[in-house]
Amino acid sequence: MPLSRLLDGVETTVSPSYRIFGLVDTSVDTYSPNADRSKWLLSAPGMVYLQVPPEVIRASVRLESWSTAPPANDTSWSGAEDVEVELPGGELALETIDGGRREIPLILPSSGVYRMRWQWVFNREHGQFTSPLTGVREPLPMPPGLEEKMDGTDQYCLIQIWRTAAGQETA
Repeated sequence: MPLSRLLDGVETTVSPSYRIFGLVDTSVDTYSPNADRSKWLLSAPGMVYLQVPPEVIRASVRLESWSTAPPANDTSWSGAEDVEVELPGGELALETIDGGRREIPLILPSSGVYRMRWQWVFNREHGQFTSPLTGVREPLPMPPGLEEKMDGTDQYCLIQIWRTAAGQETA
């Protein structure tokens, strides 16, 4: 297996609205994905949304584009999920219901099918956070170790993206 290389990285902040924010392909007309609200990630072609606790006002987000699956890290996270999604245009934006779309200058190799690994942790200094998942009303784990990434926000989210069908390029 070839070594995975970090191709590009972008850091930004987002203010979730209605307990959600998403990463969307700019070529897709977004809509509310008909998704299972008992899962953290809600996805549909061209879009992936993360449900966030109601206590999250601002989140720090780091997006990374990788040549292949990135190496696992030993950081402790409050949560993590992987999802596969088609990105037909290959240009990304962060989207919130109230704030609309904000393009992200993350360079992807091409359009196509991508795997995304979303990992997140909550700011221990901002008190307890409760699960946004349907049917779950318990406090969330807040492991130490990523405080420097918070930069005063309530949540830090790392999104790693890589192609899954490298030989099937699309125009």
